[in-house]
Amino acid sequence: MTNLLAHQDSYLKNFEATVVAVDVDQNAVALDRTAFYPGGGGQPCDVGLIRIENNDLRVTKVKRQGAHIWHWVAGSLPDVGAAVSGQLDWEQRYRLMRVHTAMHILCGVIWRDYGASVTGGNMEPLRGRMDFEFESMQKALVQEIEERINKEVAAAREVRVNVLPREEAFQIPDLIRTKINLLPEGIKEVRTVEIVGLDLQADGGTHVANTKEVGEIKIVDYKSKGRINKRLQIALED
Repeated sequence: MTNLLAHQDSYLKNFEATVVAVDVDQNAVALDRTAFYPGGGGQPCDVGLIRIENNDLRVTKVKRQGAHIWHWVAGSLPDVGAAVSGQLDWEQRYRLMRVHTAMHILCGVIWRDYGASVTGGNMEPLRGRMDFEFESMQKALVQEIEERINKEVAAAREVRVNVLPREEAFQIPDLIRTKINLLPEGIKEVRTVEIVGLDLQADGGTHVANTKEVGEIKIVDYKSKGRINKRLQIALED
């Protein structure tokens, strides 16, 4: 199984690895270890470069398939057993880290102050959207939410990552904030992301280490997506 280094250190930009499999049809390689996040939970995959000797292969897509994390590359495939180095597009990754933590701040504030569950979400660099179980959504409420989430940014709360046995994790109240539990039954360990003093959720993505790194959060749009489903769209400054 590919060792996902991004789960251990989300600030890791470069890494060394060995090619363990190639897929000629898809022009993709699997590595024994990688810092490229393969996407999931609404967070897009990373892109960047894989370097073999003096040849740079552009990584265009990353996805987990079975035991391996596969990297789609532009260029000639290396051989199995080849030593390679990887380099993330750090600008994109860090923007995604900031917006992912911003979305957890939003989720934490809305759960704490309004008791609303998440019904969906997605993100891209510096922008994201989350859907919540609200019956109504007015401008005054949106402004109030924006003020409250930015107070949490200014509070400079630490963001902690932990891995717990499934049984222990599911003893934590409200660990799963979505309306549907998306964790497969076969998962024996659960990765949690905690914004200390605000939020604790099961999550597999990458995050900044402190809420102050997020910067100011703007709620740029809100709309109804159903009788009890309201969407908030957020944006961060570069």
